Amino acid sequence: MRLTNEQLKSYADNGFLFLPDYFSGREIALIKNEVPTLFAEDTPRRVVEKNGVVRSVYGSHVNNETLRELSRNPRLVEPAMQIVDDEVYIYQFKINAKVAFSGDVWEWHQDYVFWMKEDGMPSARVMNVVVFLDEVNEFNGPLFLIPGSHKEGVIDVTAHDELNGNHDSAPWLSNLTADLKYSLSQNIVARLVTKYGMTAPKGRPGSVLLFDSNIVHGSTNNISPFDRTLILITFNSVRNAPPVTAKSRPDFLMSRDTEPVVALTAAAALA
Repeated sequence: MRLTNEQLKSYADNGFLFLPDYFSGREIALIKNEVPTLFAEDTPRRVVEKNGVVRSVYGSHVNNETLRELSRNPRLVEPAMQIVDDEVYIYQFKINAKVAFSGDVWEWHQDYVFWMKEDGMPSARVMNVVVFLDEVNEFNGPLFLIPGSHKEGVIDVTAHDELNGNHDSAPWLSNLTADLKYSLSQNIVARLVTKYGMTAPKGRPGSVLLFDSNIVHGSTNNISPFDRTLILITFNSVRNAPPVTAKSRPDFLMSRDTEPVVALTAAAALA
């Protein structure tokens, strides 16, 4: 699927585009069937909350065929290529969970500042695709967005390592836990909300959210009895890959495979 000119303008103006009921119930059921096995794997790619429940699992598209097919689905790849105006590769793939009664907060932040400072990504020619695996409602920790905040560019913040504590064995954990390394201050968020407003896209399983890497966003904890599981695929321009060095983060956070994604045919996607 290709986005219309009106959809591209809406994305450019607001920093996001919401596409309700984009995938069918059958397609989402195929994907959800894979999640329990992936969450049970004891691997560095799995990040848990303070209470031990799964928060995120990274890089599952590499070794799971169903998720690999999703990452190459033309309904996701083609809009990503339109938005970054280039061929794309999968920079990062993750499943984010807010388990009922247990899912923790994601503090207000921008994504690109992490990729710029931690990985050396040259520019913000990168975007995110979110696929809802559960219904996202006002109770279970929907993603809060400040529409138009991407126009501010990178909001430079001091790293919060001192506040987060040390993660000597895996320093990149401070980018993935509830205490984010580059979270934004309350004053900055209040100023931006006063200027731009705030929204929270909600919808049924199969809905899709596209959003800019500089839009300010976050989400509350989930004290409801409803799970909220999302897949997030970050598509980067093939001409915007960060350099690989001895200090580069693990491949599941900064993919070394920069070959352009070849979209499946519509008939082959999640067949």
